[in-house]
Amino acid sequence: MAKTPGATKQADTTSAQEMSTTHTSLERRSFLAHALAGGVAAGTAYLGLTRDLYAQAGGPIVLGHHAELTGGFSSWGYWHDKAAKAAVKLVNEMGGIAGRKVELATEDTESNPAAGARKLRSLIQRSNVSFVIGSVHSGVMLSSIPIATELKTVYFSAGEATEATGSKGSRYSFRTGTDTYALAAAGAPWAYENLGKNWTIISPDYAWGHSHYAEHKAVIEKLGGKVNAPVFVPLDAKDLVPYLAKIPQETEVLFSVFFGAQSVAFYTQAKSMGLEKTMKMYSICGTLEAIAPNDIQGAAEGLYVLENFPRMTTYKDDAFHREHNKRMEIDDIDAREANSHRVMAKSHAWQSWENIFALKQAIEKVGWKTKKDDQAVIEALEGLAMENSLGFPQGSKTLRKEDHSGMIDCYLSRVENGQLHVKKKIAKEELAAMMPPRVDFSKQPV
Repeated sequence: MAKTPGATKQADTTSAQEMSTTHTSLERRSFLAHALAGGVAAGTAYLGLTRDLYAQAGGPIVLGHHAELTGGFSSWGYWHDKAAKAAVKLVNEMGGIAGRKVELATEDTESNPAAGARKLRSLIQRSNVSFVIGSVHSGVMLSSIPIATELKTVYFSAGEATEATGSKGSRYSFRTGTDTYALAAAGAPWAYENLGKNWTIISPDYAWGHSHYAEHKAVIEKLGGKVNAPVFVPLDAKDLVPYLAKIPQETEVLFSVFFGAQSVAFYTQAKSMGLEKTMKMYSICGTLEAIAPNDIQGAAEGLYVLENFPRMTTYKDDAFHREHNKRMEIDDIDAREANSHRVMAKSHAWQSWENIFALKQAIEKVGWKTKKDDQAVIEALEGLAMENSLGFPQGSKTLRKEDHSGMIDCYLSRVENGQLHVKKKIAKEELAAMMPPRVDFSKQPV
């Protein structure tokens, strides 16, 4: 039957649209491959991509995610969960890992070490995950590493207690981000020289706070300063005034380590007591994670804080950072989610994204197929160099061979007019020189 002129025109138009779509898909795929490898300069290219088939047989690669979905760290865990899911989506958009689709199995640690340990066994023994993107809760993390080691499964920690890549770590324990050892090395010398030499440290009474106290005390005393007796606060305390009252009057620098609701209580109650009038307020990124200074009515104004990833895009302004923000659905100033008032736990949650790409890089480098190839992946991760890219939007970094610690750039920022403005960048090379390895896991058997 003869086609009508209208039908012919419509068919031609449809064919042209299909050809254009195919061409655009190829361009997107090429751009994304380069972006993930760090080979694309800042630009306006769109990074969407679909892929219908996976190149290799063998079934999906199942990754475990050990996340704080409920409990005290849930305001952070929400973002770790979202980052891991977004990274898996992106990996699958480009064809998976070594041509195999990636699936994510997630267990809620409940922000509780005992529950976390039980859930980790479930991930490894019941969900049959091959690798685990681990907890940001230091207590959960430290209770999990022995289990991951026993079950011979690579575990990426995201908490900051230095023991995870130190005295309590193992060949199976890795961390792409900073720990208390690194944060003390990166920020304490500057704070000592510029803020004051008499320090008091106030923190929660658990692993994270104790580790920060030990590491910062060592640095300050080595520099010749004085560190007063620590003030440890119960995790369930809401009224911090009795603990704030214990801070010696001669304190020049009040170093605080809190998270979530207790952070808000600390800043607002310290402000009501006027502590900032007699001492400088200094902290690390965790204290303001998932909190916008503007939301606590100036209580954190003037605070100096060491960030792992600048909250404001201005201070690391490249296409990869902006695209990461876009995929996490946050703005470029407060890191606030577009469809809610949530503020991203940006200085930590990037690890849940990047750890997946670190595994992708190591797996593809050694041709991993099954668990019997894990030793090759571990050896590839030891000393792994990761280039600034969409896969690694925090920036270029190295997983140090000896202690499995991430050597990253850090940023010393100050809260000014309710925003975090970077005052000094501490380069990863400078940081590595200040914190030599204390252990060498690479000599342990697998």
